[in-house]
Amino acid sequence: MLSGETSLYPIIGDPISFVKSPQRLTVRFEELSHNGICIPMQIPDGALENVVRGLGAVPNVRGLLITMPHKNSMFSYCATSSETSTLLRVVSVVRRNPDGSWHGDMLDGVAFVAALKKEGARPERARVLQVGAGGAGSAIAIALLDAGVGELVLHDANQSRRDELVELLSSLGRGRVVAGPPDPTGCGIVVNATPMGMSPNDPLPVAAHLLTSSMFVGDVIAGHGVTPFLQEARSAGCKTADGFQMVEAGIEIMPHFLLCK
Repeated sequence: MLSGETSLYPIIGDPISFVKSPQRLTVRFEELSHNGICIPMQIPDGALENVVRGLGAVPNVRGLLITMPHKNSMFSYCATSSETSTLLRVVSVVRRNPDGSWHGDMLDGVAFVAALKKEGARPERARVLQVGAGGAGSAIAIALLDAGVGELVLHDANQSRRDELVELLSSLGRGRVVAGPPDPTGCGIVVNATPMGMSPNDPLPVAAHLLTSSMFVGDVIAGHGVTPFLQEARSAGCKTADGFQMVEAGIEIMPHFLLCK
């Protein structure tokens, strides 16, 4: 379907070599009979302003997928945004408004929770430990609360960031949210929403000996195979979901946003 009428949907980030969205989203566009392709663009931190200005001047760039380290920075270039993005000031995907400006949304959370549920997790009334309160982690936390978790325990090495997120989420009135250590004892679901696992020498987000077979373990890391954390979880008998499954869930969600369907 590639032609002069093809719509472009770059995914921008750094590093970019591990992303799977270009292949999968382009195939999904073809399945939907939409003449569009997703292309990877490695954009270093600090270069975003020039890139957004340039891509904004290209009419057939109809949307952008945003990955680290640009999810927070890209929000400031959006003229409009979803409730979740406005609340968190972060975006994972943007599309054109009729006037050519950008409208942003944060789909990481709903995609991750969809992947958890598809693999057998039951978030309703569950006690959940989540490690990581950054951009993706914040969205995942909101999606978990929307899915009906009974208590969400948040841990982050950056205590001020953790505390800010606890305060923000508590104000929503969607479930009990508390700060706590990375101890999953008594939890039905354990989530790694940090970059730990992208490098071989990274520590585990949760000590392996604390995992039990009754826990469901999810990890946001994609493109790096089975992370050491998920290997330990599977060895403990846990059901798991990984970042690639989140990407797959996102591939089903993103076209509805990008194509306004």
